[in-house]
Amino acid sequence: MSTPNPFPNLRSDNHCVTSPRTPDYNCIAWAAGETHRRWWPIAGPGWYWPPSLPKVASVDIFVEAFRLIGYEHCDSSEYEPGYEKVALYLSAGGAPTHMARQLISGAWTSKLGPQQDIEHDILGAVEGPAYGRVALFLKRPNPSFNQPTP
Repeated sequence: MSTPNPFPNLRSDNHCVTSPRTPDYNCIAWAAGETHRRWWPIAGPGWYWPPSLPKVASVDIFVEAFRLIGYEHCDSSEYEPGYEKVALYLSAGGAPTHMARQLISGAWTSKLGPQQDIEHDILGAVEGPAYGRVALFLKRPNPSFNQPTP
């Protein structure tokens, strides 16, 4: 019996690899803009989770973790100049599995576990057995957008 493709929608024409493989950070850290540690609420030693939050892998707790770094709910994945967005993916059972971050180009970036970072044109590119489906969006003002030039 063969193992199902974890990313059936990921094709060579809808993504590109943007970094080498590394286990130094994961998709949640990548969505938060960090590359020096891995984020997850119920992982072992060496993993980060905001200390003020319960170590529970629930939608509400993930939303609260990103509120602590300036994100708030939004209704759409559409690019909005001046904002940075993240998307939360959930398993069929409703558990958080993955996050992607929107780039200033409007494309999305994901860290595929201990593998590479990728840029993908559509959020659905990484939907499937591994990460489930996109469930909600958060946004915050993008501090690097429209910065005055020296």
